[in-house]
Amino acid sequence: MLRKIRVVLAAVFFVGITLLFLDFTGTLHAWLGWMAKVQFLPAVLALNFGVVAALLILTLLFGRVYCSVICPLGVMQDIISWIHGKTKKKNRFRFSYSPAKKWLRYAVLIAFIITFAFGAHSVAVLVAPYSAYGRIASNLLAPIYQWGNNFFAWIAERAGSYAFYSVEVWIKSTATFAVAAATLVVVGFLAWKNGRTWCNTICPVGTVLGFFAKFSLFAPVINTEKCRNCGLCGKQCKAACINMKEHEIDLSRCVACMDCIDTCKEGAISYTRRYGKKCTSKCEDIKKEENVDKGRRAFIVSSAIVGTAATVKAQEMKVDGGLAAIARAEKPERQTPLVPAGSLSVKNFSDHCTACQLCVSVCPNQVLRPSTSLMTLMQPEMSYERGYCRPECTKCSDVCPAGAIRPITREEKSSIQIGHAVVNLANCVVNTDEVKCGNCARHCPVGAIRMVRKDPDNKESLMIPTVNEEKCIGCGACENLCPARPFTAIHVEGHEVHKYI
Repeated sequence: MLRKIRVVLAAVFFVGITLLFLDFTGTLHAWLGWMAKVQFLPAVLALNFGVVAALLILTLLFGRVYCSVICPLGVMQDIISWIHGKTKKKNRFRFSYSPAKKWLRYAVLIAFIITFAFGAHSVAVLVAPYSAYGRIASNLLAPIYQWGNNFFAWIAERAGSYAFYSVEVWIKSTATFAVAAATLVVVGFLAWKNGRTWCNTICPVGTVLGFFAKFSLFAPVINTEKCRNCGLCGKQCKAACINMKEHEIDLSRCVACMDCIDTCKEGAISYTRRYGKKCTSKCEDIKKEENVDKGRRAFIVSSAIVGTAATVKAQEMKVDGGLAAIARAEKPERQTPLVPAGSLSVKNFSDHCTACQLCVSVCPNQVLRPSTSLMTLMQPEMSYERGYCRPECTKCSDVCPAGAIRPITREEKSSIQIGHAVVNLANCVVNTDEVKCGNCARHCPVGAIRMVRKDPDNKESLMIPTVNEEKCIGCGACENLCPARPFTAIHVEGHEVHKYI
């Protein structure tokens, strides 16, 4: 029963978090966004002490259920390992006990902390579990999901239905795609061969929670009087943490999957309280059912701790219409990178971002994409070749679980200056083609661009743009809609620190 409860909860979390990265409309985030916010590392970076405390208390009470239920990368490993176990009957009992590689676990954890502390986030987030799965989902699974959506949109169009609409499928960053593919291969191979090797030797979150799990109140316990030393539990343990010679379970590596309890034919392993007055062998049978009930209640309480969330109405994605399609421009070289409104500053964004790609997945205008810069590799950056940052859109700030993009209202979004537009008249079609334009001024949502005559003394002179930097919010509408190619005549320079105007 305990294993079934764990599997159901794990499936709910895994499917829910996966859908967060696949849903390009952003609709599901209103319902499931809390699942991203209860992930351990994003909660730490967001200084969400309530979630962090709840997860640590959860671990101290019931062991590493976070790793077997809430963490999507952990559940993915279980799925891969389960598939391998189904390929051949003998694969079902293919694991064996191995001593903990403490030196490797703590070395990776120390390196993870040091790289984060010194700003090398692109290195640190390579092993962060939630971020690693986010990159896999957004770079490898999302294109398949979008192609499927486009197929249904093609069918619906021919049936006269608009239930689906086509979306553009594109690789946002070759480097991030390669990292996601490599992560899937490495983690998948380890899970296929040895189950939870990644969790118990590489994952820094697993190491931290493993330390607390050693003192958990409830845990799987072996009854030596009932055990016949058949070894089936150890052969089924994907965490390789059951030492049958000593009849001990390494709780720092046990992920509370309950597979060992289901495997034991003698009922020698039970999920029970470890501290307090212990039963003698005579009362063991009397207490057995009570312990099972306690374990069942433990899992129900654990799910309540992390699963409570308020539901709000889903928002429909608003799409821009009525604009003629034009060829995309080349990406300009910006002196200062652009980061979304709500980030506060470039430094704050870099310090908190885990490069999970969730904001990239929900950006409706394709403004956000993974950075290719070495110091901020895989962290999102803004660019306006495919669209501009609509002043009424706050999707990225709504979904960020790590505090890199703080929640803001639509009213605040329109008054936050993330950058300012800069004009390069040498590229302007007014000068190059001697034609009227004014596209940038016409589409500026805050009226920061004004058209003035090239020759102030000639009333017939063509008009060129000038920018009022005090009013510009850096949304990029002017850059995106400028017809000059390959480089636009106007582009946005980012601000190191954002300000309200």
